[in-house]
Amino acid sequence: MKRRNLLTHYLGQQRPRVLLLAFLLLVAIGLQLANPQVVRFFIDTAENQSGVERLLGAAAIFVTVSIIRQLFNLASIYVGENVAWIATNQLRADLAAHILKLDMSFHKAHKPGELIERVDGDVNQLANYFSRLVIQLGMNLLLIGGILVLLWGLHWSLGLIITVIVILAYIYVHLINPRVVAAYGRVRAAEANLFGALEEWLGGTETLRANGGEAYVMDRLYRLLRQRYQADMRARWTSQLIVRMPPMVFLFSYITAYVLGSTLLAESSLTIGSLYLIFYYIDLIRDPLWKIRRQLEELQKAAASIERINELFQIESTVLDGPGAALPAGPLTVQFNQVDFAYADDPDTAILQQISFALQPGKVLGLLGRTGSGKSTLTKLLFRFYDPTSGQIQLGNGELHDLRQASLAQLRHHIGLVTQEIELFQASVRDNLTLFDDTIPDERISAVLTELGLDGWLANLEHGLDTQLSTGSGGRGGGLSAGEAQLLAFTRVFLRDPGLVILDEASSRLDPATEQLIERAIDKLLADRTAIIIAHRLATVQRSDEIMILDAGRIIEHGDRAALVADPNSHFYGLLQTGLEEAFA
Repeated sequence: MKRRNLLTHYLGQQRPRVLLLAFLLLVAIGLQLANPQVVRFFIDTAENQSGVERLLGAAAIFVTVSIIRQLFNLASIYVGENVAWIATNQLRADLAAHILKLDMSFHKAHKPGELIERVDGDVNQLANYFSRLVIQLGMNLLLIGGILVLLWGLHWSLGLIITVIVILAYIYVHLINPRVVAAYGRVRAAEANLFGALEEWLGGTETLRANGGEAYVMDRLYRLLRQRYQADMRARWTSQLIVRMPPMVFLFSYITAYVLGSTLLAESSLTIGSLYLIFYYIDLIRDPLWKIRRQLEELQKAAASIERINELFQIESTVLDGPGAALPAGPLTVQFNQVDFAYADDPDTAILQQISFALQPGKVLGLLGRTGSGKSTLTKLLFRFYDPTSGQIQLGNGELHDLRQASLAQLRHHIGLVTQEIELFQASVRDNLTLFDDTIPDERISAVLTELGLDGWLANLEHGLDTQLSTGSGGRGGGLSAGEAQLLAFTRVFLRDPGLVILDEASSRLDPATEQLIERAIDKLLADRTAIIIAHRLATVQRSDEIMILDAGRIIEHGDRAALVADPNSHFYGLLQTGLEEAFA
């Protein structure tokens, strides 16, 4: 979207409200121009010593028009705020949806705090822009135009001089405005960096305190605050080049009105009422000019935010949605063919190299390797969080399909994931289990919890499925222990009934009762499903039909578990003798 299209796109969806707002403002401007004419009539009538009835009638008209104008202003404020809320909320929703669709390379390069500032902070700058700014800016320009026309009607020379002054002021603002927009763009970028860093530091408070990192954080914070302050001050000083323009316009306008008006009055070319009208209209120019000055400053801030929002909208995911090849129900075949992978920001560092293997339906693969060997990256490729640099990954049952042929939604529906860190949302137990899918009935949720042995845990919750959980990872403030969070993660997968399960086994020790529930849940989860387990313990490895060991992104061993156990020359045999925990510590 270009800047102009951003405005028309979100206001175009509210065309009736926008037209109503324009009508209300237009009528209010017309009444604002008309009321001084009533005052002129009153002055000239009083000077000519006409009847009191005409004076009272003029006063009544003045009061009535003033009241009606205020009512129209009040209505325009209400309609404008309504337009702004609808437009900005829709823009926030579209931005959030766009960010969620971007691939993991984007999220790896941008901190959550920075993205929050882009979605909320930049959009907040546009609230007035959508509600009244553009329309009012146009209306104030129209008001100035109407005043100039009336001044021309009173006397052509006065109208000409004031028009030249206003045109010169506009040219000046037009030349300075791009510099101010760029300056406020740097302010928004500095704020995004600041909030991104704050989010990261606040999330790692325990680690920073434990390792004495407060001094570094505060030093870095002062630097970011200084950068934000310097950017803001430069923007404010630049904007002063526009702010100081209206007083000069008023000065020349008043001098012109005083000199020329006095001359015309002496020549009897103007009445006292008309002279009042000249000074009133010149003074009236002050209000729209000051408003235009403020609106241009807000427009500069809005323009900087719009450019940043447009930049975000222009970013496209490198992982494109597939045409929608159907994946079968039931356990899936997994096949890697000569797969290589490197991150886009470091293409020379290979994370996976020449990965080739096939996992048959219903089989369980135990994936072993040291930290950094590529285990987690391999599983991320199955979800298409990233696409391989080269090679092909296929899924199916009988007929195999390239992952890129399936739609992302269908692919991720057929694959279940249980990670070590289970993210909980500030929502009910129900929403945390269904991930906000309201098509899953409570009966289905209860049945799965019972199957996993969690019915007793559910019964002990005061509000059952409506119990609210707090945000965070299980065991780190989510309101649940690490074991309970793991069990909720298993429930999430059960509710989706995928054909392929990826389990990144938790390396932390659990109490015996929870450990027993976890073991039972794993057994049920692996039944009649293909599975890949990133294993850390011998008990988990023993569930595997096949073993694959990675080292530095390469497969150094892959085979039937029983055969590898019986082969004293195999790497797996050596690991069993050493112990998995010690070997991969």
